[in-house]
Amino acid sequence: MKLVTIVVPEGDVNLSSITGSFEILTRANDIWQKLGNKPLMDVRIAGFIPELKLDAGFFSINPVNIDDIEKTDLLIIPSVSYDADLLQKNDQLIKWIKEQYLGGTEVASMCSGAFLLAATGLLDGKSCCTHWNLAPDFKRLFPNITLQIDKLITAERGIYTNGGGYSFLNLILFLVGEYFNREVAIICSKIFQIDIERSSQSPFHIFRTQKNHGDDLISKAQTYIEENLSEKISFEELASKLAISRRNFDRRFIKAVGNTPVEYLQRVKVEVAKSTLEKGKKSIYEVMNEVGYSDDKAFRGVFKKITGLSPLDYKARYFKESVLV
Repeated sequence: MKLVTIVVPEGDVNLSSITGSFEILTRANDIWQKLGNKPLMDVRIAGFIPELKLDAGFFSINPVNIDDIEKTDLLIIPSVSYDADLLQKNDQLIKWIKEQYLGGTEVASMCSGAFLLAATGLLDGKSCCTHWNLAPDFKRLFPNITLQIDKLITAERGIYTNGGGYSFLNLILFLVGEYFNREVAIICSKIFQIDIERSSQSPFHIFRTQKNHGDDLISKAQTYIEENLSEKISFEELASKLAISRRNFDRRFIKAVGNTPVEYLQRVKVEVAKSTLEKGKKSIYEVMNEVGYSDDKAFRGVFKKITGLSPLDYKARYFKESVLV
């Protein structure tokens, strides 16, 4: 029998990532038994706190005492809102997670739970993912971790992470496949109506221009890029206008923004294109020209690289004429 422990951190925990994980794993165990097997999992919810009240006190969690769990086979860290005090408040839990992993436990983190996992040091030199909106904070706090923000799930040396929001459901299905088998995972995907084949969170990204970095010169460059999307921008000329060498311009841009100037330009263009396609009033050709592309193949290639979808598929997914009367 495998012991699975869903931990309860201190903070604004996403209740659904706890209850959803518990429900799917226990249902998978029931299905496993109905297929003629012995019970495989014992799922518990545990923490260092006796009670956690959530959502203005409408809900509360009463975890078992984590000190009573000597060894667990799988440890699940739910999503929890990141703030400046999160890691300090959960220092004891972070140490416990590290000790469990070093003792042979597998660990899975959901969405922002990756901050607690990263604080253990277990992810140093490894890859992980978390919510796309948390990428700047995560990269700042944990520069030794490769953040793969486009991926939905990562799996490396018994450590699993997933992207944002309700994509934790896909991670739980993945774990069902790992601990039970593919058949049980498929049955669960049908019962809970979860798309088991999802592999990317790219279509859900909203690219936010990072301007609170304090580098005025790079802020001016960003503004110039955003105001001249339909023009052919030469970064050599832009650097010259700003009285800086191209090499230093690139170095400072990457340090401030987290992208190269070319990547930044592409992402801003695609974000504008996405917004226009969602409104549905213009053709893909018109949108392409508005954001400065004259080559249809190049536009489609960059758009798909960033969003995971073609412009046509993106428009079909996010633009629907209202049918309400």
